[in-house]
Parts: sequence; structure tokens; C-alpha cells
Amino acid sequence: MTNIKKPINIINLLFLICIVTGDICYTTFGGLWLKALTSIFFVALGVVNLIYAINNKTDYLKFSIILVAGLTFAMLGDIVLNIYFIGGAILFAIGHIFYFVAYCFISKFNPKDLIYSALIFVPSLFIILFVPVLNFGGILMQIVCVAYALIISLMLGKSIANFVAKKSFLTLIIMLGSILFFFSDVMLVFDVFASLPVVGTLCLATYYPAEFLLAYSILCANNSNKK
Repeated sequence: MTNIKKPINIINLLFLICIVTGDICYTTFGGLWLKALTSIFFVALGVVNLIYAINNKTDYLKFSIILVAGLTFAMLGDIVLNIYFIGGAILFAIGHIFYFVAYCFISKFNPKDLIYSALIFVPSLFIILFVPVLNFGGILMQIVCVAYALIISLMLGKSIANFVAKKSFLTLIIMLGSILFFFSDVMLVFDVFASLPVVGTLCLATYYPAEFLLAYSILCANNSNKK
């Protein structure tokens, strides 16, 4: 098994290098094509790890397939966001729904999981409704952001609940990826609707590592299955 694991680990490392390099280049130079290329990298990594998982007959096949669907919608949202913000937000939200469903295959949904989601959503709602520096330019955009905050809070809350219920390297990686994704979106809100300095860089610096961790979690699931 060691000989099989080594090449796939190297492949994941190479994809990480490509994703980080793309992230730095896009942050420095801009360009939608660079953003799209970097997003394609994390989807491609998810697909590669999915193929590896299928070949190794993982018990987490449903998790892996649904997670790749989430990565795909995240890629689409990442591209569309620069063209039409609401459209991009909708695609991202669909991606988070796929992530949430995937997480339920790691640990079945329990109503108690919603406690973690509520602890995340309530302060998020407060920020959207009451932080004065945010200017949404109208009630529609504010409603979109509230709805999105609810969906991503469900996703993040489930990842935390999974880690609390089953502490493992897999659930840790998923939780860290979800936390980084959430933080990135908070920074995005302050970048788009408040134009604060630095937050745009923080958004990109955490978003692509988040997606890498989620794509990498497919490999982690397969490896944990073999132990």
C-alpha cells in the first residue's frame, strides 16, 4: 500500500503548489483566466482523488462524489462572481449544500448539529444587518447575503459537529477547510460591500487553501478507510 500511497501524495503536493502559485499570481496580477485556472486545479485534484478512491473501493464513495460536485459548483461560483455577484453567490450556495450533504456521509445528521450552525449564523446575521461600514446598496443584496450566511453556517456547523463527534485527521481537515472557507467569505463581504484594505487579500489567501483541504479530504477519507 505504501508504494501506491506515495505517488498520490506527490500528486496532491504538486496540485497544492499549483493552487498556491495560482492564488499568488491572481492576487498580484488579477485576470479572470488566472482565477478560473486556479479554481480548475482544485476541482481536478478532487477528481484525481475520487478516481483513486474508486480504485481502492473506499467506504466513503458517496462522500467523495458529492464533495467533487461541491468543488465544481465552487469553481463555477468563483468565476461567475466576478461577472454577476448574485449568480456567483447562488452557485457557491449550491456548492455548500453539496458539502453539507457530503459531511452527512461522514457522520449522520443530528438535530444537535444545528446548535453549532446557530452559533455561527447569529453573529453572521448581526454583522450583515448592523455593522455600519457595510453598504449593500439595497434590501435585495442584503437578503441574498443573509440567505447565503445561513447556508454556509449549516455547512460549517456540520463540519464542526462531525469533528466533535468523531475526532480524526479526516474530520479535522474537513473542519479546517470549512473554517477557512467561511473566513474567506466574511472577508469577501467586507471587500465587496465596505472596500476595506487588506480584506481582499485575506479572502484569496484563505479561499484557495480551503478548497485544497476539501479536495484533499477525499484522499484522507480513502486512507482512513484502509486503516
